[in-house]
Amino acid sequence: MRNYCNLTDSGMEDKANGSVDTKSPVENGQLPDPANWGVADVVNYFKATGFEEQATAFQDQEIDGKSLLLMTRNDVLTGLSIKLGPALKIYEYHVKQLQTQHLKSNAS
Repeated sequence: MRNYCNLTDSGMEDKANGSVDTKSPVENGQLPDPANWGVADVVNYFKATGFEEQATAFQDQEIDGKSLLLMTRNDVLTGLSIKLGPALKIYEYHVKQLQTQHLKSNAS
């Protein structure tokens, strides 16, 4: 299980909308590849990025890293049964960013 508690302590900028700037390096210049995350890693990531209440939805739905990378906007907005505001932030600032990072790292 990975520890994401230091995410905001490693130069990541907390934004006023509750999201965290994930462009700052965390491990070897980027976050570890989400494809290797288990359910607990996904939950810990969202807890560490300020979505403690919503992180339980990922646990309840057994979303691991590979599942997270396959999620669409609609999956996050409707499939997790979380409020619209946090769901939009989770998708736009986190899921989409992790998917993009994964695609870039696998293209190299």
